[in-house]
Amino acid sequence: MTRKVSNFSDLIQRVTASCLLHPLADTRYDSSCEKDDKFLYESEPNMGADDDGEDEGDGEDEEDDEIDGYGEGKMVNLKALGEKKKLKQMESLLEDVFESVSAMKRAYMSLQEAHCPWDPEKMRVADVAVVAELRKVAVLRERFRRRRGVDENGRRRKVRRREAASLREVVAPYEAVVEELKREVKAKDLEVHNLKEKLDNVVTLSSNGGGSGGSGGKKVGRSQSKRKLGLSQIQAIAATPSPELFEAAMLQVREASKSFTSLLLSLMHNAHWDITAAVRSIEAATATTATKDSYNPSAITIATSIVSAHHAKYALESYISRKFFQGFDHETFYMDGSLSSLLNPDQFRRDCFTQYHDMKSMDPTELLGILPSCHFGKFCSQKYLAVVHPKMEESLFGNLEHHRQVSTGSHPRSQFYNEFLGVAKAVWLLHLLAFSLDPSPSQFEASRCAEFHPQYMESVVRFSSGRVPVGQIVGFPVSPGFKLGNGSVVKARVYLIARA
Repeated sequence: MTRKVSNFSDLIQRVTASCLLHPLADTRYDSSCEKDDKFLYESEPNMGADDDGEDEGDGEDEEDDEIDGYGEGKMVNLKALGEKKKLKQMESLLEDVFESVSAMKRAYMSLQEAHCPWDPEKMRVADVAVVAELRKVAVLRERFRRRRGVDENGRRRKVRRREAASLREVVAPYEAVVEELKREVKAKDLEVHNLKEKLDNVVTLSSNGGGSGGSGGKKVGRSQSKRKLGLSQIQAIAATPSPELFEAAMLQVREASKSFTSLLLSLMHNAHWDITAAVRSIEAATATTATKDSYNPSAITIATSIVSAHHAKYALESYISRKFFQGFDHETFYMDGSLSSLLNPDQFRRDCFTQYHDMKSMDPTELLGILPSCHFGKFCSQKYLAVVHPKMEESLFGNLEHHRQVSTGSHPRSQFYNEFLGVAKAVWLLHLLAFSLDPSPSQFEASRCAEFHPQYMESVVRFSSGRVPVGQIVGFPVSPGFKLGNGSVVKARVYLIARA
């Protein structure tokens, strides 16, 4: 009797320990436990019979052996179920990994497709999708590491702590980036606030300077504002088109034009050009109708040049400026017959200023690398073919590679073409600003042999006395001037000579 009770106690302990070591939510486990309970309950009458003194002899030992065999089989089944569950969990994890990698690949392909044609919104959505899939892969990696390191005894509290720590490790870099971006935004907001205050002060000063002084007072105020803020700050602050912004853009056109002229003149010297003959050809073009071959040194119609040897750069800059500003009065430089500025002027002005804002910070080389046939790309191609004649290019570089690429709709990657793009971008932005203003600026140009008017003209040559001597007339125009809607004037630049 004592042995039977002991065997049942051992059986109960083994089953209980197995359930605790291998907790499963499977219905097969529940049914087996119910079977154990049923087995135990059905064994109770026999226990009662033994208590009444019935002795079964060897049958008792056989029953004990059967119970011991049943317990051992149960333990084996539980271990098999546990291994099967782990295998299913690993298969599920691998499926999640393959799905996440495939989704990340699709998102990355969408990100590449958004670059050509250029689609900022599609790029933003694809970028978010790629980051989301990378996070999923990182979480799956941590799940695999945790699962590999989990002890089969299953300490769930320890697992939860590891999960929380792993999650913090995954999220921590992104939180740090977010905090850094927040600090940068605060710094930029403070900078914008300070610049707005400076702009308000400058505008107030400019208005007070206008008073009875007319346009001269306004000009003084504007020059002071440029000295205080600087060109880049004025452009960064401007939220609406303004005459001051147009003047700043015109200064950029002049600087870019000077830089390109210096490079072109240097190439001419290296190619052993007759600079004096080239200058005479340019002077002739300003006095007569310009032709495609007007730059050619053989087309000489003036016996002696009015430009001194060290002032040849002004004649060359005049030639470049005339080519770039040709068609400036039309909304598309006469590249097509668009009439949007007449059919819907308000919307057209808004569109022009939006394009100005979008393009002013772009690198023209990168833009044309993505959209070579956009309106700006067509403008660059048209102006390059107008400024650089095939004979000129062949003389400077020994080949016509630039012309070949430009003629086929491509844009060369060279220092010379990059300098050219600097002028093209500056003129294009000025053109967008001109059609953003209401009313649009009125362009004018000083004519050859005209009297010098300091209110509308500016001499490119500085005189020793600081003032233009009496009796000076226009030898040739260098760059055009503009009359703005607020009454101010962007002076035309001219090369002056003494009256004969």
